[in-house]
Amino acid sequence: MDFTLEVIPLPVSDIDRARDFYRDKVGFHVDIDQEVMPGMRIVQLTPPGSGCSIALGDSIWDMAQGETKPEPGSYQGLQLCVADIKAARAELVERGLEISEPVQYAPDDGATFMYFKDPDGNGWSIQEYRRRATEPLHQALRDVADRQR
Repeated sequence: MDFTLEVIPLPVSDIDRARDFYRDKVGFHVDIDQEVMPGMRIVQLTPPGSGCSIALGDSIWDMAQGETKPEPGSYQGLQLCVADIKAARAELVERGLEISEPVQYAPDDGATFMYFKDPDGNGWSIQEYRRRATEPLHQALRDVADRQR
């Protein structure tokens, strides 16, 4: 049985501002922007090439029994992966995103990152994984794990 991670609810203070930020500055595609049931608006956005989306909504956490809504800006460490971090940075800067310079922590593939925050302060990193140009990340990580056994 496959279990796929497909949607991450993201706490934001202003749905329209967050939608515009992720669409216009980060380049996510708006999949849904509608009231999905009375009183519940959902905006779902997906990064290009990703199988996982983020969901913005004013009532998302009301449906989860026993859960409380996280504070806007409280999510840190969300991560995107790209095959070419310099090209990704140039594209994002051109869109007006404030993003750090790439930081290479080691010469290995997968060891270079850059960082940005959304308008609420939710923190993201972008990891360069050059193998992504020719091999899906899940396969690359499985190969690395197999070699380490």
